[in-house]
Amino acid sequence: MNLLFVFLVTGFVLSTFIQLFYWLFVFSKLACYQDIKQENEERKPVSVIICAKNEAQNLKKNLPYILTQNYDFYEVIVVDDNSSDETFEVLLEFQKNFSILHPIRRNAEVTNKIGKKAALAKGIAAAKNEILLLTDADCQPNSPNWIDTMQGYINNGIAVGLGYSPYTKYKGVLNAFIRYETVQTAIQYLSFALWGHPYMGVGRNLIYKKSLYFSVDGFKSHEHIASGDDDLFINAIAHLDNSTIIVEKNAFVFSEPKMTLKSFLRQKSRHLTTSTSYKLKHQVLLGLLSSSHIAHYFLGTFTLFGGSYPLAIGGYIARMGIILLVSRSIYRRLDENGLFLLIPVLDAIMVIYYVFLAPVLVLGVRNRW
Repeated sequence: MNLLFVFLVTGFVLSTFIQLFYWLFVFSKLACYQDIKQENEERKPVSVIICAKNEAQNLKKNLPYILTQNYDFYEVIVVDDNSSDETFEVLLEFQKNFSILHPIRRNAEVTNKIGKKAALAKGIAAAKNEILLLTDADCQPNSPNWIDTMQGYINNGIAVGLGYSPYTKYKGVLNAFIRYETVQTAIQYLSFALWGHPYMGVGRNLIYKKSLYFSVDGFKSHEHIASGDDDLFINAIAHLDNSTIIVEKNAFVFSEPKMTLKSFLRQKSRHLTTSTSYKLKHQVLLGLLSSSHIAHYFLGTFTLFGGSYPLAIGGYIARMGIILLVSRSIYRRLDENGLFLLIPVLDAIMVIYYVFLAPVLVLGVRNRW
């Protein structure tokens, strides 16, 4: 056995143990999680904020689900971000029947903020209430009790609630992978929050206090980056004592997935560039997670073809067995049981996905909405 092969085998064993650590000691926290929302809390006024750019059709489809929530103490602010379609006209039509809707038109004024952040900042400034609930124009709450459920977690010092936003299920391999990647991302950010290291949320379903936003001067520290209104903001302000996760099905918000591989990869590339601005500890922990995943497969392949069949096969079975064991309850909780049996295949495809997107971290992508 030559020195190079020993090095590769050692790398395979080490990467496998790192993966086992994450699944056994971090992600298992989500599998075992019990909701901590306190019942009979006083209902608090909420400002729902949506930023819309050329979203006339999505608003027609989804806004009624937000305007007819079973909740008496809320307003809905929709910021039309310089749309070229009929977005603002659609909002004015809705406003005739719903006095809780407050459309705001943002023209292309000069600002240091780029992307969605300028529109969102304008919506937050206009909000009358302390509690802000964020979603997008292409999103639809899973329940008429969405607002009630989300706001119920903001109490006793909790100022940030990290919600979950799955993608709508359609037929096809691409849709299955998009939903799987979304679940894996959720497993990571929800489990890290339970571990005491909240590092991101998703703007499709996120709740926090307005005073917390102003306490860090809003998006100022990352206003030059197009994306990050959700993850970079949460990365900056969230910690163990002020944050919680919200995974009740009543609180889910469904979003429409990308329908082509090109548009999906463009979306993920834009989001991936923000991770280089995370706190160093989060970059290290997330980098270790993805790199050990890649190494497990690549070095496992070298180990297998190098003749160490029992070690390669045993390492794969041990890791995959733990993943399936931990994932079973998580997938049930996140209502993605249909993907569970596909995990071994999708887990391997995820390695190709990681490798394909790796250059984005070096080259970056163009800043835009």
